[in-house]
Amino acid sequence: MANTSSRTLTLLSLLQTHRHWPGADLAERLGVSERTLRRDVDRLRELGYPVHASRGTDGGYQLAPGAVLPPLLLDDEEGVALAVGMGDAAQSGIAGLEEAAVRALTKVVQVLPPRLRARVNALRAMTVSAASAVPVIPAEVLTMIAQSCRDQERLRFDYVTRAGARTEREVEPHRLVALAGRWYLVAYDLTRHDWRSFRLDRLARPRNSGASFLPRPLPGGDAAAFVRAAAQVPTAKTVVALVHAPAEQVRRTAGRWGEIEPVAPDRCRLTMVATSLDWPTQALGNIGAEFEVLESPEFVDHLRNWGTRFLDAADRSAPRTR
Repeated sequence: MANTSSRTLTLLSLLQTHRHWPGADLAERLGVSERTLRRDVDRLRELGYPVHASRGTDGGYQLAPGAVLPPLLLDDEEGVALAVGMGDAAQSGIAGLEEAAVRALTKVVQVLPPRLRARVNALRAMTVSAASAVPVIPAEVLTMIAQSCRDQERLRFDYVTRAGARTEREVEPHRLVALAGRWYLVAYDLTRHDWRSFRLDRLARPRNSGASFLPRPLPGGDAAAFVRAAAQVPTAKTVVALVHAPAEQVRRTAGRWGEIEPVAPDRCRLTMVATSLDWPTQALGNIGAEFEVLESPEFVDHLRNWGTRFLDAADRSAPRTR
């Protein structure tokens, strides 16, 4: 059995990962009796963490909002800054970062007092990111949906369809998916009795219905592939170029478009991921330096097509000698 201090930290971590823990399940995870679990919960309360307990057949424990931020012991300003940063990271478009950022955002927002949650949403709503033109998803929407997926609770929300019709939906949420700079919810629609994907920027007023559900198997099993097919999201392409210019120069011009790695004082590697090859072409053109394409052959063909069109346009536009 772990010592009391480490077990208390483990208990705190477990309470952050689920909305509600049945007492027996929590005691089993900790390897203690339910009587010892009650003492550990009391210890957390003494440290300032508001743990709610419920009795009966569905009895258990839940960490309420308003706790100090564990385990980093952040102050109010740091907590708000972290939540805003995680919200921006969740929409950064950087592969692999979005879902981890939402998990972190969910943990932070879950313990923020209401007054700080309001500050987070206000800051994100009033901050414009130069790297992204997509609508900002409020932190409370991301975290509410993430928690419903995690806890297998039915979700209700207002939704605007692609045609502009306003509807109210009740769904069994399955997974959040980030693709092409946007967030989607994959869920089983209880009204239409079928699987659907919903764009989060068209979704409003998410709320739990209070009903739990048993997960259904998603057709194909791959949530990202389901969204890509349903929303006709193009597949992202990777472009890698060796730019004949110092990394700092390239960073000033094209830093927001990709990752830059110095390889020599006057050379750097620029890696860009995009669903369209047009904007990597524009980004490289804006740098104003020679470059070599390292990846991919498809991008080489794209550049060749662009070059042919530009040369043809120049020939047609050249003044004719009289």
